Amino acid sequence: MKLAHLADLHLGFRQFDRQTPKGTNQREADVADVFRRAIDDVIEQHPDLIVIAGDIFHSVRPTNAAILFCFQQLQRLRSSLRETPVVAIAGNHDTPRSTETGTILRLYEALGVEIAVDVPKRLVFPKIDCAVLAVPHQAVAREDLPALRPEPGGPTRNVLVIHGHPPGLGEERGTLEYGGAILSREMISPEKWDYVALGHYHSTKAVAANAWYAGALEYLPPNPWGQLQEEAEQRGGKTGKGYLLVELPGARVTFRPIAPARRHLDLPPIQGAGLNAKQLDAAIAERVKKAKIDDQVVRLLVWDVERATARDLDHAAIRASKSRALNFHLDLRRPAAVRDATAGAIPGGRRQPLPETVRDFLTRRPLDAELNRQTFVRLGVEYLEAAARAEELA
Repeated sequence: MKLAHLADLHLGFRQFDRQTPKGTNQREADVADVFRRAIDDVIEQHPDLIVIAGDIFHSVRPTNAAILFCFQQLQRLRSSLRETPVVAIAGNHDTPRSTETGTILRLYEALGVEIAVDVPKRLVFPKIDCAVLAVPHQAVAREDLPALRPEPGGPTRNVLVIHGHPPGLGEERGTLEYGGAILSREMISPEKWDYVALGHYHSTKAVAANAWYAGALEYLPPNPWGQLQEEAEQRGGKTGKGYLLVELPGARVTFRPIAPARRHLDLPPIQGAGLNAKQLDAAIAERVKKAKIDDQVVRLLVWDVERATARDLDHAAIRASKSRALNFHLDLRRPAAVRDATAGAIPGGRRQPLPETVRDFLTRRPLDAELNRQTFVRLGVEYLEAAARAEELA
């Protein structure tokens, strides 16, 4: 039996100011495009079971365009693989904060997709001799969650689909997305299942031989740069997003990469200690010259930059780089002594700068569908940067 495990689609996610010719946020279009490619690949692989482990949408109130796009892709999946069950659960982004607010996910039941929205749902598929326990975010967040175990005397194969994270996962790199429920090993008990399909953590990661996070299909907050580093360490320098194909029994897991719409480029960092503004300008220009930054998402990290040096940089050249890339983030870090004194630095002083922390928080904060997220995020960061400039001039 072959199982396809996807998670954290975050359809409707928006970031940066670039628009497509049709007026859609470019990053929203990127996320949609990658999901379309993933559906293409799933159809080609022809699995016996498909599970989506939560956070189908980035907001509990997605736009009509995101709702329709998801419907079209799931309909394409169901019509191409008519005998293949599709099971999806609600993640924290799909779950209303108020019980009075509904969720759009039940719309997709009309396509024959099995949806678990608020309570655990046990599904039995006799044709593939498999039972699935689908446990949405809201069920895990409750104090009275029942024991998550296969039922005795049931099918030969048992799969758990659940959304949350173990304590501490991703905290060191800042790659843990807050808002998820805590999943202890005792709670999921991987040894009792043939496979545990996890959602919420945006990097592909095994927590047991048969318990995996599929990861998101795109680089999303928090800290995509930390996700790149984690991927490179786990895959011998290779990076990229995708989904998982799992053969049961035995939980033989294969990562299926999905080509991104654009790359996230983390340029080689610069040590700025002892450099004046002219020398640092030359170092920045050299890094940019060696990379193909056009239409990509780019970060250049510069350590130990004095405030006066940062002020005297060639900002026209920096703006030129920003105009070429989809987003060019020149991440200037203050000297370690200043960071330690002002930011309560973690070991090594490598904390994500405050503007990026605010940007990540506002990017994932639930919003009403009628609000423009990119304007919301841009204004929040601009207000913060304006306050910082006022403090420098004081």
